Amino acid sequence: MTRAAWIGVWLLGAAWTPRQLAPWRRFLLRCFGARMAAGSDVRGSAKVWFPAHLEMERGAVIGPKVNVYSMGPISLGEDVLVSQGAHLCAGTHDCDSPEFQLVAKPIRIGAKAWIAAEAFVGPGARIGEGAVLGARAVAFGELEPWTIYSGNPAKPIRKRRIQ
Repeated sequence: MTRAAWIGVWLLGAAWTPRQLAPWRRFLLRCFGARMAAGSDVRGSAKVWFPAHLEMERGAVIGPKVNVYSMGPISLGEDVLVSQGAHLCAGTHDCDSPEFQLVAKPIRIGAKAWIAAEAFVGPGARIGEGAVLGARAVAFGELEPWTIYSGNPAKPIRKRRIQ
C-alpha cells in the first residue's frame, strides 16, 4: 500500500516539477522516509522505488530519468552526481533458489563520485570517493577512490587528476 501511495504522490506531486522545485521534491521524499540533506536533489523524471531506503548527503544529485531501484539501502555521499538515465539497482535474485528468492544488497556511493549517463550500479556495489563510472559502464563490487572506470564490467582506466 505504501508503494502505491508513493507512486501516486510522486506522479501527481513531483514528476512534472521544474528543477527549481528541488525543496518540494525533498519534502515529498522525506514524507516517505528518505533521508535528504539540504541541497540534495532528485529530479522529477527520476524514479525512486522505495524512498525509505534512500539517503542523500548535501549536494548529491540524482539526474533526469535515473532509476533508483531501492529494494535495499542506497546512500549517496556529499556532492555525488548520478547523471541522466543511470540505474542504481539494489536488488537481485538468488539464482540457486528454487523460488528465485529476492536478495537486497546495499549500494554506497562515496562523496564527489560521478555516475555518468546510463551507467549501471549493481547490488552491493561500493563506489569509492571521487570515483567516476563512465557512460554506460557496469559496476559490481568495489570501485577504488579517485579512479575512472569504463566498460562492462567496469575496469579502471586511470586515476583522476584533481586540480
